[in-house]
Amino acid sequence: MTARRVSAHSADDAAPVPAEGPDSGRSASLHSRIIADIETKILNGEWPPGHRIPYEHELTDQYGCSRMTVSKALTELARAGLIVRRRKAGSFVTRPHVQSALLEIRDVASDVAALGLPYGFALIERRRRRASQADRDRIAVPPGAPLLAIVCRHDAGARPFCYEDRLINLAAVPSAAEEPFTATPPGAWLAAQQPWTAAEHRIRAAAADRDLARVLRLVEGAPCLVVERRTWMAGQPVTQVTLAYPAAAHELVASFTPSTS
Repeated sequence: MTARRVSAHSADDAAPVPAEGPDSGRSASLHSRIIADIETKILNGEWPPGHRIPYEHELTDQYGCSRMTVSKALTELARAGLIVRRRKAGSFVTRPHVQSALLEIRDVASDVAALGLPYGFALIERRRRRASQADRDRIAVPPGAPLLAIVCRHDAGARPFCYEDRLINLAAVPSAAEEPFTATPPGAWLAAQQPWTAAEHRIRAAAADRDLARVLRLVEGAPCLVVERRTWMAGQPVTQVTLAYPAAAHELVASFTPSTS
């Protein structure tokens, strides 16, 4: 579950809080302690998703404080997304919400243009083959399915920008078999020729092996940012591509919003 920790010095704490009595300082301390205790039990897994938080009157007895102090603490925990409060039912640990990472599938040339640098493209390998087990681990096609394997390099000015290793399912995109990909990069060509209905991204760090280091002009073992992407059209695999970037000059920024379901 993704949730932010609640600061004991939140904006609410900074604002004037009506005193609950002569011992208002103690109430403020208990308010922070209640938040910290519940937060710790949730984040360390002691209270799993769906677990009912003790009722307000139970917490009031446990901490020896007013109902107002307990209610304020639970309100802040709910605001932070750690718990959900249900009228008459009580408070419960929030169940995980799926978060959708909105990673736009962009043309590499567009990324280079955004840097204000001239774009270059070089085809390294283009080969038709039947899917091996290693290929099927990358793109879910039947044994022996026809594939087009493409390896190329994208440049930004005089420097290598990205290494691309792509498999295209020729059963889904038969016209790719006749495309030379000497002038048009495969990503841009596919975007214009073949729509997709689903995509998956995987992002990881990797050390450049000898071949990758040679293509990107790096020292062997240099860190790289690797993005692996698969796309489908109506359930049929279209392509799988592995894009490797020199890590020192790249970062990946993704926007995301919590699911409302």
